[in-house]
Amino acid sequence: MITQFSFSQENKKVETYNFGHNGMEYIARSSKGTVIISTFNAKMTIREDIASIVYDLYMANKLETNKTITINGCEANVTGKLIITKKDKLTAVDFYYEKVEWNHGLTEIYKKKIG
Repeated sequence: MITQFSFSQENKKVETYNFGHNGMEYIARSSKGTVIISTFNAKMTIREDIASIVYDLYMANKLETNKTITINGCEANVTGKLIITKKDKLTAVDFYYEKVEWNHGLTEIYKKKIG
């Protein structure tokens, strides 16, 4: 057991990234209006999973605007800032990735490219 603990500690690695996917991931329409889930600085392989969870949390009324939250996805936990904007029957929920903690041990932190 001590060997496993030591080995798991060696696998933890932190890297920065300055690229990511920005775009609308999820659009839901109902008689109450339209909800658009967008992600920014997202990792391509998990963006749909994370957007779906953000939508579920929004529909369960568990999100607040201008808050940093952690979304527990299938492949990674993503920490980021959430902005909710409402206008008439349209609601935009924007999630900005700040940190991705992959299940395999790698942690990626978004760092805006300067220049």
